Amino acid sequence: MYAIIDLETTGGQPANDRITELAIFVHDGQRVVDSYTTLVNPGRAIPPFITQLTGITNDMVADAPRFHEVARKVVEMTEGCVFVAHNVRFDYSFLKKEFADLGYNYSRKTLCTVRLSRSLIPGQPSYSLGKLCQNIGIRLEGRHRAAGDAEATAVLFDRLLKITQASDLAEANAADALARVDALAPAGRGATAEKKPSPRRVAAMAQAIKTALLPPLITPEKVAALPQETGVYYFHNEAGEVIYVGKSINIYKRIQQHFAVDVKSRKSLDFKNSIADITYELTGSELVALLYESHLIKQLKPAYNRAQRRSVFPAGIYLKTDENGYKCLYYGRADARNSEIPIIALGNQYKAQGFLYHKVAKYNLCQKLCGLYKTTGACFDYQVHRCQGACVGQEPPESYNQRVDEAIDSITYEHESFVIIGTGRRADEKSLVVIENGRYVGFGYVDETFSARKLADFREAVKPYADNKDVQQIIRQYVRTKRKGEQVKIFG
Repeated sequence: MYAIIDLETTGGQPANDRITELAIFVHDGQRVVDSYTTLVNPGRAIPPFITQLTGITNDMVADAPRFHEVARKVVEMTEGCVFVAHNVRFDYSFLKKEFADLGYNYSRKTLCTVRLSRSLIPGQPSYSLGKLCQNIGIRLEGRHRAAGDAEATAVLFDRLLKITQASDLAEANAADALARVDALAPAGRGATAEKKPSPRRVAAMAQAIKTALLPPLITPEKVAALPQETGVYYFHNEAGEVIYVGKSINIYKRIQQHFAVDVKSRKSLDFKNSIADITYELTGSELVALLYESHLIKQLKPAYNRAQRRSVFPAGIYLKTDENGYKCLYYGRADARNSEIPIIALGNQYKAQGFLYHKVAKYNLCQKLCGLYKTTGACFDYQVHRCQGACVGQEPPESYNQRVDEAIDSITYEHESFVIIGTGRRADEKSLVVIENGRYVGFGYVDETFSARKLADFREAVKPYADNKDVQQIIRQYVRTKRKGEQVKIFG
């Protein structure tokens, strides 16, 4: 049994938007045997652009049932059914969220007619529901209304089922297959059909359900061939352009996780549907994967890594010396508007401020000199005897700066120059990450027999990469935990 479903909503984000209309057509594998359509009161205003798209107004849903009033009907009609939809993750994610808000875990096997259409009717110029129906002669009335779209999807699904019955499908081209389908009357309510599904249909549906989580353009064989090793991976669109870069210690598992999650927005659905190829590069070392991913995002500027193009750490702690010779730690932005490299980069300015408060308390620094207490006189800590008077010139710069240096030492690299030697891409290879005079030099690979005594030997063995606040933070966080099979070689 299959439940063919379409939803209309107040927007494209399941986390924030709500359902305004739903339609269910139950198909027994031979014909549509039941249907249900209803408007749903979303409990919020429908945006004007949504009304313009769907024709559903606030007045139309004012007296409609709330979702909790139709939830039982949805559960009963879809019980024991495969959840079928065109771009199934979108509709499925919305229903799961609505049920989750009621404290119910809604779970069904899913099947996507976009993916099934690409497989069984290849070569179409578009697989959007409207254009696909137009190109293969399916009548679609009430576009962007739940009943109209769901009924058209049911007809499409029925045709796809019939294509799987053709014993010579493997030898026939798409046009021949469609011609055979058009010669068959579309199954409707009450139509007669074979009672026992063909083995080909059973196999095709099983495969479609199994691969429903995958992007329509990605084959199961492509995913199965991915390595369970550490590295970076690339998602490409149909033009071959890189649209996303990621990293993982297990590329295969991480990409499966990408495809398994429910969509959060229309944009995330568009992202998934645009993935046409997956490539990867092994790095061996997790640290190298982190550093290389950061470099690639800044270099390639993939469309769906937008939030990470500039910096994943947009705030930081900085150092300056004032006119009286006092070293002053302060927090501020860590983005393109600030050319200084921070001592440490942090997730946001609130975290940076809290981090600085902690260092001020631990090393007995002055709140005023650290920009945490705005005043023309003494800071508050001086008044309660926690500040030794640097803010009013009472403590000499030499003694105050010594404590500032101690605070800096606690948050910078433990050593100025060092090399992290880790696992390579093969058993006979090692990875190198070089830091010289507190700056990231780059990474590279050497044979396991490689031997070096001077830092210059390691520096010549790696490929140079740009130093920036992101890679510094990645290295700092990474070296705080000892990793099995890695060693740190210190110089100076």
